[in-house]
Amino acid sequence: MCGNSASSMVNPVVMPPRGQHTASLIFLHGLGDTGHGWASVLDESRKNADHVKIICPTAPVIPVTLNMMDMPAWFDIASLSFNENQDEAKIKESSKMLNDLIDEEEKLGIPSNRIMIGGFSQGGAVALYTALTRNRQLGGLVALSTWLPLHTTFPQAFVGPKRDYPVIQCHGDSDNMVNLQFGAMTSALIKGFCNDYRFKKYDGLGHSSSIQELNDVNEFIAKALPGNSSKN
Repeated sequence: MCGNSASSMVNPVVMPPRGQHTASLIFLHGLGDTGHGWASVLDESRKNADHVKIICPTAPVIPVTLNMMDMPAWFDIASLSFNENQDEAKIKESSKMLNDLIDEEEKLGIPSNRIMIGGFSQGGAVALYTALTRNRQLGGLVALSTWLPLHTTFPQAFVGPKRDYPVIQCHGDSDNMVNLQFGAMTSALIKGFCNDYRFKKYDGLGHSSSIQELNDVNEFIAKALPGNSSKN
């Protein structure tokens, strides 16, 4: 994989449904990762979601200021304060990529209210930004160990009415990469834009996931995208 723009990304990693395809989950990985890691985790841990197609794109390789090297990233990060020199152009470019993937699922016959988006860390940031800046009825939103990028542009950047679809935000209290305070600040901001929002904190969890968190996420997916629903 090479290149420096969303248009140069490799094809997403896709875990097909184990039954009739009536819903989709598009999940974005974190900094330096690829779609393969989360695709396998989500597929192996899925419960009551055999009807859900899992789509995990891989970010293009770009220079990352924080790490002083090129790596898969949805946008550049200058520091762990997430305030200075935010890469607005790449954030919006990655958001467009995510919207394009949603469009592709809709063309396959899956309505937007049966399409859930989400992500971990930097991927979760793109998912959050995308959900709040496009008025689209989704099936749900999963935001893990993440923050809202370009937060100073809100509430002006928020588009449409309050979101009716379910939103879950999860964060570990021992996260030394995306400190819990950023998760809490994000929670305080975005819950005002959502009618069905919950924040879950995990004791002792660092910048990673856990069995308990994955269980909570799978329960959330199964409830938000029940298998007895039709595509039509």
